[in-house]
Amino acid sequence: MTSTIRQFSRRHWLKLCLSFVVLILVVLSVPMLRASDKTADYPPPAPAKDDSYFGANIQRTMTLLATSTPKHRHRVRILFYGQSITKQEWWLEVEKDLRQRFPNADLQIENRAIGGFASPVLIRTAEHDLYPFYPDLLIFHVYGPEPEYESIIANVRRRTTSEIAFHSDHITWLPTGTFLDDKEKVNGYQWHDSHSTEWLPQIAQKYGSELIEIREPWKQYLKDNWLKPKDLLSDDAHLNDRGNFLLGSLVKRQLRYNPKFPTDSWKDLVKTYVVGKDVKWKNGKLVLEFEGNRVDVIAAKSTDSKSHQGRILIDGKPPSQFPELYTITRPSQAIGVDWPAIIQVSWEKPLIIEDWTARITEINEDASQFKFEVRGSKTGFDGSEVSDRKFVSNSGRVVIEPDNWWLKNSYEYSRQPIPKGFEVKWQVLPMFVDEYVVPKVEDSSQEYLTTLAQNLSNAKHTLEIIPNEKGILPIQSIRVYRPPLVAKE
Repeated sequence: MTSTIRQFSRRHWLKLCLSFVVLILVVLSVPMLRASDKTADYPPPAPAKDDSYFGANIQRTMTLLATSTPKHRHRVRILFYGQSITKQEWWLEVEKDLRQRFPNADLQIENRAIGGFASPVLIRTAEHDLYPFYPDLLIFHVYGPEPEYESIIANVRRRTTSEIAFHSDHITWLPTGTFLDDKEKVNGYQWHDSHSTEWLPQIAQKYGSELIEIREPWKQYLKDNWLKPKDLLSDDAHLNDRGNFLLGSLVKRQLRYNPKFPTDSWKDLVKTYVVGKDVKWKNGKLVLEFEGNRVDVIAAKSTDSKSHQGRILIDGKPPSQFPELYTITRPSQAIGVDWPAIIQVSWEKPLIIEDWTARITEINEDASQFKFEVRGSKTGFDGSEVSDRKFVSNSGRVVIEPDNWWLKNSYEYSRQPIPKGFEVKWQVLPMFVDEYVVPKVEDSSQEYLTTLAQNLSNAKHTLEIIPNEKGILPIQSIRVYRPPLVAKE
């Protein structure tokens, strides 16, 4: 049975994604609203039969939230990522709940989900959206082939210290068990059942992630309230108000703090070195040998009115000399849809901080063929090409594979032509500072944190902070992030 289901999966997700493309217009055309007060009218889901394990794999994040106080507000970054289901209003209810339960935490919450982007596409946009954001907690869901799904999870574990909570698939249809059932719907139901109840638990265990199981609670909710799957849907897949209420409720209850859980899996992933205790000024500079791929500095609780600055060296070099410490933002949208016009831009030669524009110089009606030129704000004109060829710019700072252009896909979805002269824009931003400028501390309860270097090789490094003037810089601590060592698949 499992083998048959796996063989079916790739054909199934393709059809599912096509249906999402047709149906998502309804979802995307409605402005995103704050969580509806209508949720108070719906009965809550039944309590979980066993909730003793809830939150077991996200306790670093939950500890930061729960131990925040008015005098010490921990900074916590949370990212929602996935497809159109993740974009729906339920995530706003989760955000609202976290802010109410943990009012002292310095919460930074974003949703960067992209409707209709299954795992083979989302894995490419993740290079711009996910890993550079480096959340403390990733709340994730995506449809699509399982190998690409796993690759995203593995990349998060390899490139960040983020904890991961992903949820299983909700119920869109239930078989009757009779000859009246549509065979293709039965196959789809069985694939989602196998994916949710067999494959996802294996991935959660393999990568130490939190699995929020919603499939069985969803069935129970339907049974308890005499509902059919369509009663929680706005179409064949997307959630209506009640469906959003249910998904939000099931996610919220698993984001739980429990100090009795073991800390072995996360306590050494992020370490904070207190200046004057764990690391000391010596010979006019602060030196720390560390292992990891990111290092932050936190300013002292109080500083004088003077301007304090210092040079940063990693392994004897300014961070700007490490090519991997630059990031490319998500390219701007196509027309008629909130999809990026290019789903991934990469590079072959070291980047510099600048703005980029790809301009369409010729294009046919359905955007299947076009010509374009690329220009950087500092590099200048950097080459031109046709859309069906790999583009490597003259400087090597821009690489675009033909299948990463998303203009034809956007036209097929929106039916809005892409005009000649249309521009796609992105930026190259630093994930480093060569010179640390101590920020002015206006609220001593907050952490004034500056990332000195992010996306280093996950290995041993030496950090040096050298004041520009005599004396020491007002630094409270240095924080080091070491992602779990997960072998590449």
